[in-house]
Amino acid sequence: MSYTIAVRSLCEFTAKQGDLDLRFTPSPSAQEGIAGHAVVAGRRGDGYRSEVALSGQWNDLHVRGRADGYDANENLIEEVKTHRGRADAIPDNHRHLHWAQLRVYGHLMCQEQGMESVKLALVYYDIASGVETVLRETRDSAWLRAHFDGLCQRFSGWAASEAAHRAARDAALTGLSFPHADFRPGQRQLAESIYRANTGGRCLLAQAPTGIGKTVGSLFPVLKAMPREKLDKVFFLAAKTPGRRLALDGAATLCGASQAPLRVLELTARDKACEHPDKQCHGESCPLARGFYDRLPAARAAAAEVLVLDREALREVALAHEVCPYYLGSEMARWSDMIVGDYNYYFDGSAMLYALALNNGWKTSLLVDEAHNLVGRARSMYSTELDRELLRLARAGAPPGIKKALERVGRAWTAVDKTAPAPYQLLEKIPSKLVDALQEMGSAINEHLAAFPGPLDPDLQRFYFDAMGFVRLAESFGPHSLCDLSRDADRPTLRDSTICIRNVVPAPFLGPRFSATHSSTLFSATLGPWHYCLDTLGMPEDTAWVEVESPFKASQLEVHIARGISTRYQVRAASVQPIAELIARQYRDRPGNYLAFFSSFDYLDKVANALERLDPTIPAWRQERRMSEHDRQGFIDRFAVGGSGVGFAVLGGAFGEGVDLPGERLIGAFVATLGLPQVNPVNEQLRERMQALFGAGYDYTYLYPGIQKVVQAAGRVIRTEQDRGVVWLIDDRFAQPGIRTLMPAWWELGSQ
Repeated sequence: MSYTIAVRSLCEFTAKQGDLDLRFTPSPSAQEGIAGHAVVAGRRGDGYRSEVALSGQWNDLHVRGRADGYDANENLIEEVKTHRGRADAIPDNHRHLHWAQLRVYGHLMCQEQGMESVKLALVYYDIASGVETVLRETRDSAWLRAHFDGLCQRFSGWAASEAAHRAARDAALTGLSFPHADFRPGQRQLAESIYRANTGGRCLLAQAPTGIGKTVGSLFPVLKAMPREKLDKVFFLAAKTPGRRLALDGAATLCGASQAPLRVLELTARDKACEHPDKQCHGESCPLARGFYDRLPAARAAAAEVLVLDREALREVALAHEVCPYYLGSEMARWSDMIVGDYNYYFDGSAMLYALALNNGWKTSLLVDEAHNLVGRARSMYSTELDRELLRLARAGAPPGIKKALERVGRAWTAVDKTAPAPYQLLEKIPSKLVDALQEMGSAINEHLAAFPGPLDPDLQRFYFDAMGFVRLAESFGPHSLCDLSRDADRPTLRDSTICIRNVVPAPFLGPRFSATHSSTLFSATLGPWHYCLDTLGMPEDTAWVEVESPFKASQLEVHIARGISTRYQVRAASVQPIAELIARQYRDRPGNYLAFFSSFDYLDKVANALERLDPTIPAWRQERRMSEHDRQGFIDRFAVGGSGVGFAVLGGAFGEGVDLPGERLIGAFVATLGLPQVNPVNEQLRERMQALFGAGYDYTYLYPGIQKVVQAAGRVIRTEQDRGVVWLIDDRFAQPGIRTLMPAWWELGSQ
């Protein structure tokens, strides 16, 4: 039974040793690394080949990879590593790993070409100075074979167990049965659509109503297709913790029923997984980093025996072996079959899962839950800003050499300020002189750290990270983004500005992520319109669309439009008392638990205060700003069976989606807004850009995102086929035909 592994993965598995060391050191960006490799290759002679594909076999182990360069004239293989600073500062354990990779390539080349020996060169290229530090050795084929055999021998036991695991997993999934007696209405349609997408290697957009069991309905067909399509991994991404918990529970249910040995891993943010937040991530500070790679093999073997590695289970294994839970999780991403995590693990610019999939050549299926959130989340991933105040703080704690570079940044910034005196102003292009000054500042900091290793002043380090993020996004700037300058109303002086690269359309960044999968399915109760998702997210043109039939009947939900009330900002004050009266009237007619949604905390408070004056006997509780997780749970716990009252919440906030309150726990909702984003200079620029790109500026910027929030909020009421409830849409605009068509098809909209 053959097992395939990349050279890099083989060496990382067998050759890493010592401490985990994540002290900040300036390192090249991915683009800088690519450029550095190109520079090195350009300096070589005519007989030089770049990116040489090599592979070889050791018993049932197939090893493959790409050597950075081979010079046939010199019989020389090169492994090129880009870096910043002194080459002699590169840690020994890193250098040990680099040599291991190079020697494997040496063996594979000797085997392929039938050579007796080969020259090896480890090339460290400083991207700041352009200086190459070259370490050379010559090895005969017998020595290289012995080295290769040793690595493979160390990996062979794991490879054999992994191959056996894969065979057992695929055999069990081939016979996977649906874990319930029958599908819920709509669930079969969703499952069949996702199965066809996976067997056809296509992407799918699925608009599926809440309550049909989307999590199990999406996981079952992908796992069923896994052995047929020879999928390596399933990535299940969700915007919020409850969605990830449902995925973990769904996988446990599916595999428990069929006893499929599917390894499921939950990825947790580092700050939440950290056991010693007061310590730094290196062996001299944190006991869980000290000797991490020496204890990793035993921890990895133990973790592989736990089928559902959620946050708690992963922590238990990690602490039992005295290793960091977060980085044990990162390691187990390589050996798990299904990985559950936040959107950023695949879609962010430095996404771990995307990088692992590319580096290892994984064949993956991607499931994105509550995908209506992806546009907004992706925009934030590919947006960044620079704050002038932080520049001043950075200068205050900077060494002299760096301070001069920061002063040059300040002068370039002032020049931009003078061309944009308005409180908010769109810049026609990225200010190139500012970008140049930021790059020079970055080089100054890198040179300083090379000469004086150690932590930077926190404000200086934060500005450095912001600046390098700005420079990276400036390199890919295009029509998909805006560059603007704004001034805080509390700091209106000319020199108190913020410069932002603001992503409008994530499609150019996300498109390659979808193309890298075998199949991607995005699903949500509020996903449409189809063309909006294709345009903004960059999904392939042949992406399929399915709108799953609702299991609910119009008789289950009374939907009323309060035509006589306007929630427009200009007349909002006049709506406060009528809304309070409407809530009180509905509550008296049918006491029970209700949610009332508003566009802002200020609006919420005014209506809640009016209701209290109108009828103090109606129990009411409010969402507060910056609620803790404990407080949020307390808010939800008020919706008890047999209880009654009105919970006031902000539309689009923590309680507008992902909240499951079936039966008597919630019998009605009031939505006192269309959910339209605020009209402000930034959103108006987004609207203009959307209009220029797609001819639908208002719809793409305001209408579609707003109505998605409304439907999500209203969807809290009917969760099962036994539920009954009422929804009040409070604004005369809900009666407009163009808006009514965006509502769920099973609703029957009445009016007051």
